[in-house]
Amino acid sequence: MLEIIQSGGWMMVPIIIASILALAITVERFWTLRPQQIAPSDLLARVWGWMKNNQLDSSRIKELRSSSPLGRVLAAGLMNSRHGRTIMKESIEEVASHEIHDMERYLNALGTIAAVAPLLGLLGTVIGMIKVFSEIVVAGTGQANLLAGGISEALITTAAGMVVAIPALIAHRMLQRRVDEVVVFMEQEAIKLVDVLHGEREVADKNEAA
Repeated sequence: MLEIIQSGGWMMVPIIIASILALAITVERFWTLRPQQIAPSDLLARVWGWMKNNQLDSSRIKELRSSSPLGRVLAAGLMNSRHGRTIMKESIEEVASHEIHDMERYLNALGTIAAVAPLLGLLGTVIGMIKVFSEIVVAGTGQANLLAGGISEALITTAAGMVVAIPALIAHRMLQRRVDEVVVFMEQEAIKLVDVLHGEREVADKNEAA
């Protein structure tokens, strides 16, 4: 493996760095974006229980805010519910936008790596071919061993760039899809809370959420 990397020339260095960054971002985001960690499915049911038992006080809201991103969104709505539906929705949207931004952290970097890695490989290919033609100019085409190094470098960097780019692109798409699904669920839960508190949804829906 070390020999292959060395054969790829100095362009293998940025490709290897890109692969390490892509792996680190992928592992961190898959761990951080666990759906049950971001938006627990039973969280709204717990809020209904607190409201039903008259336990929804400042300590419960503080607990809700510290529980998860969905908890912070619901807590923002609860704290502003007395100001009317419009203000409540605006406060939810404001907090939700911050949470979505946090969930999408590093995804742009991962997408950039997926796009740039093949270009790095292509650059390595061009550099390798330049070496090949330089050797041809100096020694002619009769000495194949002098040309092998440049051709090998060209092929190895191209392959390395693709090996980094393909998994990075797949991970980026999967993570973006996970974020989208979590955001939709958070929106649904927030709408339920707004509708119930402002009388546009039957109280029986609370039991369904539970």
